[in-house]
Amino acid sequence: MPDRPTIIGVIPARLDSHRLPGKVLLQIGPKPMLQWVYERARQASLLNELYVATDSEKVRQFCLNCGIPVILTGEHASGSDRLHEAVLRTEGDIYVNIQGDEPTIRADHIERMLRPILDGESEVSTLKVAMGEDAAQDPNIVKVVTDNLGRALYFSRSPIPFDRDGTDNPKYYKHIGLYGYTRKALMLFHTMPQSSLERAEKLEQLRYLENGIAIMVVETPYDTVGVDTKEDLERASLFLMTEK
Repeated sequence: MPDRPTIIGVIPARLDSHRLPGKVLLQIGPKPMLQWVYERARQASLLNELYVATDSEKVRQFCLNCGIPVILTGEHASGSDRLHEAVLRTEGDIYVNIQGDEPTIRADHIERMLRPILDGESEVSTLKVAMGEDAAQDPNIVKVVTDNLGRALYFSRSPIPFDRDGTDNPKYYKHIGLYGYTRKALMLFHTMPQSSLERAEKLEQLRYLENGIAIMVVETPYDTVGVDTKEDLERASLFLMTEK
């Protein structure tokens, strides 16, 4: 990797959503969610380029109208497949996968998450934030446990660690679905078949762990509001309209 690697951010943006149709273009205050994601991620000084990757002509037209760089992709089953096509069509050394339904993302999230890769400690990195025990019971929130060096041991929709005797008061961490990868790690991911753990949990990052590839997990003090439901949209709107 060169001394000054080219870092490219990609926002996979699928218009269709079963729980919240058209969610990436739903309005939050004065602008649609996707515009919030792009503008907030664009504040990260480490990103050399930032693109939306979509198979939707409607999303593409929106991006063009707003001056947002956009890559029109083929139809893909997952955001990682869409990201892979974007990688094949760009010339980056490091890629950041930014979810199109994370309108409260901060530049600090991106820059903090990239440090292990830039320091040569890992080829894949992501984020975690402390959470309470009640939230840990929610299967819609992905949890992560790490070793003492910050490498992921496991991701799960179940509350992990499991406090068997109810006396240890374990710490729970929410996984924030922002990823950094070297180009090599991303290309490798798409040569590996789906893993059994990945299929069981419906979590693609487990493919790396099952194949012995470390994921560095950096802690952030800043939670995010991922939008999957109308209630999430209201929470994100409240956050963005009152943020100081």
